[in-house]
Amino acid sequence: MTSTHGGHHGTGHGQPTGTGERRNGFGIAALVLGIVGVLLFWTAFGGIVLGLLAVVFGVLGFRRARRGVATNGTMAIIGAVLGALTLVVSAVLLALGVAVINSDEFKSYQDCIEQANSQSERQDCARDFDREVEER
Repeated sequence: MTSTHGGHHGTGHGQPTGTGERRNGFGIAALVLGIVGVLLFWTAFGGIVLGLLAVVFGVLGFRRARRGVATNGTMAIIGAVLGALTLVVSAVLLALGVAVINSDEFKSYQDCIEQANSQSERQDCARDFDREVEER
């Protein structure tokens, strides 16, 4: 078969590459950021920042695929979904962490640790803290 695009390699959809070349960078970035975010969800940077970036790049990549200027719309969607899940889980963990740190039990634990003079006293503080949290 001969090409109808004067020597240009087609994309399979009758569109020449060159100035109309399909770019898949946003979809690839979304997927990579989503995967790394899932692996680092327990950190504020990994979960919130990377998750948010994965969602943004995923949406941009999906929109490009829908317009026909990218070929990896599914990859962009998967990256955005992973990013959104990472963002939600990280936000919940962050909220729980802030709640624990601001709790009366944690403040009592900190006071106890500051006054402890030995390792066994610090272990007693930890046991008391665990007991107070479980009773709550």
